[in-house]
Amino acid sequence: MTLQEHDRIALELRQITKVYPGVVALDSVSLSIKGGEVVGLIGENGAGKSTLMKVLGGVIAPNGGEIVIDGETLEGLSSQQALDKGIAFVHQELNPFTNLDVAANVLLGRELRRGPFKFIDQSAMNAVVAPILERLGAHFGPRDSVADLSLAEQQLLEIARALSMNARLVIFDEPTSSLTLSETHRLLDVIKDLRAEGVAVLFISHRLSEIEEIADRVVVLRDGKNAGELGVSDINKDVMIRMMVGRNVEQFFAKIDHSEGDCVLEVRDLATQTFPDARANLQLKAGEILGLAGLVGAGRSEMAHAIFGIEPVKHGEVFLHGEKLSELTVSTAIANGLCLVPENRKEHGLFLDFAIYENISLPNLGTLSKRGVVYRKAEQELASKSRSELAIKTATLANPVAELSGGNQQKVVLAKWLAMNPRVVILDEPTRGIDVGAKSEVYHLMQALAAKGVGILMISSDMEEIIGVSDRVAVMHKGNVTGTVSGDEITEENILRLAVG
Repeated sequence: MTLQEHDRIALELRQITKVYPGVVALDSVSLSIKGGEVVGLIGENGAGKSTLMKVLGGVIAPNGGEIVIDGETLEGLSSQQALDKGIAFVHQELNPFTNLDVAANVLLGRELRRGPFKFIDQSAMNAVVAPILERLGAHFGPRDSVADLSLAEQQLLEIARALSMNARLVIFDEPTSSLTLSETHRLLDVIKDLRAEGVAVLFISHRLSEIEEIADRVVVLRDGKNAGELGVSDINKDVMIRMMVGRNVEQFFAKIDHSEGDCVLEVRDLATQTFPDARANLQLKAGEILGLAGLVGAGRSEMAHAIFGIEPVKHGEVFLHGEKLSELTVSTAIANGLCLVPENRKEHGLFLDFAIYENISLPNLGTLSKRGVVYRKAEQELASKSRSELAIKTATLANPVAELSGGNQQKVVLAKWLAMNPRVVILDEPTRGIDVGAKSEVYHLMQALAAKGVGILMISSDMEEIIGVSDRVAVMHKGNVTGTVSGDEITEENILRLAVG
């Protein structure tokens, strides 16, 4: 339903300041938005975007400045006030209740009830949620268990929850980081519909091509301050990068010359539990970056988990350096110089409450200890070396890794494995949810590893990344590798043709 002019939100953040001990997270940041407008908010990780959104959502109180909504001036907002003002969030970090179904998650706290005993009306809830899922092109229904949803489907669930609130302002925080190309196009169409209906949209994304397509204005943050603003006619990827990082990024996917060697990883007729009838075949050479593309649910992560010994293999064999692995376990993989950087770094790659140096040293404790006693000095020296090599931004390595930005958390995950001098690295969505500057650093690191002869298997749903970084691209569909492209054949059209089988 289209909002009438008098119902549309008019919001201003004026000179918002937030100070933590020793850190100025926001320094007099201002931003405005009104109903029927899409404003892109960009900046590197640590630029202040998340802190600003927490202020707007009532999660934290600012130390200075004011929030003006519909002419009413407030020093801060509570979470309930934000909801009452019609502000809804689509968060990047997903925290669904996996023990509930989709409808219960979408309408959590707003359940529809019936009868004198106020029992939950499942049919009514399904009727409300089903058209929202259809609008998003979701391939799951209101009664499906959230525990069975993929990461991308959970992202769509988060979006469905926000749309169900009939909000006046919807804030999208990296909403497409786990979505396929087709799902992303569908979401951008939904955002265009929201704009036409008079809803205000604040769109935060590191995928600058999406910002170019969808935004009416762009607000840029750098180091906790306003770095500038672009009108619709000035929105350009190169300009945005320059404003975000304060310098020109001449070659985002700059490559380092590296020669390919012998086959270091071979998968023969592999079938996972998800695709027991598949027979996937794959070869990775030393010094090669092999992109692994496919639609969400194609079986890419399942293959990676099977190779690394996380998930059982139903059929097939895995060879490392020409030798067949007699058993597929994590310990066997690591012993043979294979490591996996997982898609979900917070859930599977890090101990968030542990110190940064403890996370980095974790896989290496065998070499850093004697008779069960860890040499703290050696542990910290290893972490300090990793911090320098990967440019991990932190005041101290003793800080909990949870306090780092997404890009620096990803560097910690990389650091703990690279300290073991691996010969084969599997990267599952290596730049998901990190900023353009950190992405460039990760790409450079991958190129440097390949130049040293390390074989890299990179799983990515980012088409620009797959095309820009890979030496070859293998494409999966329903657990099978449907083809491989290289050189000039690495195009979006060729990859998508193989991805749909």
